[in-house]
Amino acid sequence: MTQPSTREAISNALQLRREVESFLDRWPEGAAPSGAMPSISWPQLERQLTDLATTPAKQQMAGPLVSATRKQAPFKPPEMVLREILCIAAVLMDETFDPDGREAAMS
Repeated sequence: MTQPSTREAISNALQLRREVESFLDRWPEGAAPSGAMPSISWPQLERQLTDLATTPAKQQMAGPLVSATRKQAPFKPPEMVLREILCIAAVLMDETFDPDGREAAMS
């Protein structure tokens, strides 16, 4: 895999910044939370998402999706990261989604 050019890296960073700003416009950060959520590790999250996945193909997707989320998490508000984790869980648990494409062939 080749490294992105400086121009591509800047473009990616600006896109991420726009996504964060858009998220914060929609859901501004409020005061400190009244009750913090339990802390979990990234490996624990991956393990749970893998277990929730409905097919072996989706189980294999869990690791790369968690890795991508983890890498961008320091640059995003915690609530935005939570939303992405919830979306990953929904996709992995969606029985109508087939990443192998077999459902399209059966239609």
